[in-house]
Amino acid sequence: MDKKEVAVVGIGQTKFRARIPEKSYFELAFDATKEALDNAGISHKEVDSAVFGIYNDLFERQIMPDTYIQDYLGLYGKSGTRVTTGGATGGYAFRAAYAEVASGLSDITLLIGVEKAQDNFDWSQYKSTPEVLKSIAYSADMTWEFPVGAYAASSYALLATAHMKKYGTTEEQAALVSIKNHSNAFKNPYAQSPLKLSVKDVMDSRMITYPFKMYDCSLYTEGASVLVLMNKDTVKKYKISDPVWVMGIGSSNDKSFTGFRSVHDALGNYGDIADLRNHYEAARIAYKMAGISNPFKELDVAELHDAFSFTELQAYEAMGFTTRGGGGRFIEEGHSLIDGDLPVSPSGGLLGAGHAVGATGVMQIGEVAKQLKGEAGERQVKIEKGRGLAHSIGGPGSSYATVTILGV
Repeated sequence: MDKKEVAVVGIGQTKFRARIPEKSYFELAFDATKEALDNAGISHKEVDSAVFGIYNDLFERQIMPDTYIQDYLGLYGKSGTRVTTGGATGGYAFRAAYAEVASGLSDITLLIGVEKAQDNFDWSQYKSTPEVLKSIAYSADMTWEFPVGAYAASSYALLATAHMKKYGTTEEQAALVSIKNHSNAFKNPYAQSPLKLSVKDVMDSRMITYPFKMYDCSLYTEGASVLVLMNKDTVKKYKISDPVWVMGIGSSNDKSFTGFRSVHDALGNYGDIADLRNHYEAARIAYKMAGISNPFKELDVAELHDAFSFTELQAYEAMGFTTRGGGGRFIEEGHSLIDGDLPVSPSGGLLGAGHAVGATGVMQIGEVAKQLKGEAGERQVKIEKGRGLAHSIGGPGSSYATVTILGV
């Protein structure tokens, strides 16, 4: 079976907020889906299949929430598949939606990313953070890791401290990521957390787990983001004038136990845990598929996963924007600013726009599509090469990684 060309032709999103008590998860999905279908100029009746990116059943207080969304959207009778890969859920769900269309199984597929995050407890008795943290902690190994304090932040903090020790990366350099992305969020009407920060503000914020302070960490978020994908023949049929094409997708999973990730194994010589080996591998696969040899010179924009500020610095290196250990210098030199050589996360990223887990990667891929179409409003960056990148990661110690290349 020949692989078909696939385009993003519709984009929809709700505002990302810490709490949206007036909307259920399926109502948020409906709002973003309606906007995406309207943007594509089609109705739900013309959709062949749906892929749902929903991370955590405990967030929604519902096992198999995707089937209720599918029903609510009027998509009964059509194929529906759910993806859940931690913080990488949106990116991996996009990969599954792409495969639906590229394989020929569907002509039109809806990708629906949604998360509530704050409905998993009784507000009259509990504060939100401990209950949300507890539900996320089930992603860690429950036999050995969780009993000794394995949470999302501590899992990624190990990667950050390894990078600091190996390359001399500093907390102040990581703070620049938080400053940049919170500032970019002012230009994004969907963003949860626009803030004007200084290095001192970040450094003085409350310690979460060394080296992460509060402003190094993204916030819990509710919201939805939806994309419509079509094959080339269907794009022509509907006379879509401005499709954004999928040029490359790469994905790679590392060992779930961070301490077992030796340098010499099947993933190749990408270094130790300071180097996020599966991120390098996902980027390599995506660049090969897209025909990109020098990403810093061949991309106009990138959306990188910044659940924690240090992770963006490490991603600069893994994506090939700079040399290993050069992430701190890359941001100090201003390359990733919204008016820099390669703007990174003009949406505000997870730090500024918010982290509605199942919707996050979908939102960032949608942001790259908007940028390439010239529809990003105040945060629009200069588009010259017609290529952009989105990066999604998740799981214990960032065991999941996927990279998507879009082009016009």
